Amino acid sequence: MMDSIWPFLQSLQGFPAYALMFVLLFGCGIGAPMNEDIVLLAAAALTLKGVMDPVPLMLVAWFGLVGGDALVFHWGHRFGTRLLRMRFFARMVPEARLQAMQATMRHYGPAYIFVVRFMPGVRTALFLAAGSLKMPYRHLFIYDGLAALIELPLLVYAVRYVGGRWEEILSVIHRFQGIIVPAIVLLLLALWLYRRFKARGIRQ
Repeated sequence: MMDSIWPFLQSLQGFPAYALMFVLLFGCGIGAPMNEDIVLLAAAALTLKGVMDPVPLMLVAWFGLVGGDALVFHWGHRFGTRLLRMRFFARMVPEARLQAMQATMRHYGPAYIFVVRFMPGVRTALFLAAGSLKMPYRHLFIYDGLAALIELPLLVYAVRYVGGRWEEILSVIHRFQGIIVPAIVLLLLALWLYRRFKARGIRQ
């Protein structure tokens, strides 16, 4: 789908470009057949061509991402497992999988929502699981919103930093997206735990 949208997006300028980007990212959040990381990287590349500016893009992207996640979270919060009677959700999240994800959410608590933002392929299902557990909405906006504030500048300015090589990097990420992003998250968590234990050892 992105292959057909990409040429059209490059032809836009200003408000229409931002509006389409909001729709694309919001759609990714509610289960559209697109990878939001690829969409974000492509959008960041367009800042190199002057189609969009970095800061407005990040602002629009934040509302698109968190808005889509919030809607899925709301569906889970309001309808719970009754959603699985609908073909779309039953295909996306089988009941056994939803129960497993609910167990994961219960084990790690609401802070796990922060990690979910960096997990491609399962975000929608995990936000649905979090909502079905009746987690407070503030947990979603705090943890998911904070994660998006970290993710967006990293993606946008990483693309701008590599400049003309962004297409090569996009190709690699597209091929290994199920490995690269989780690996980065695990690395960041490992560094955080290392510093925490090291600081605790110094205080003792």
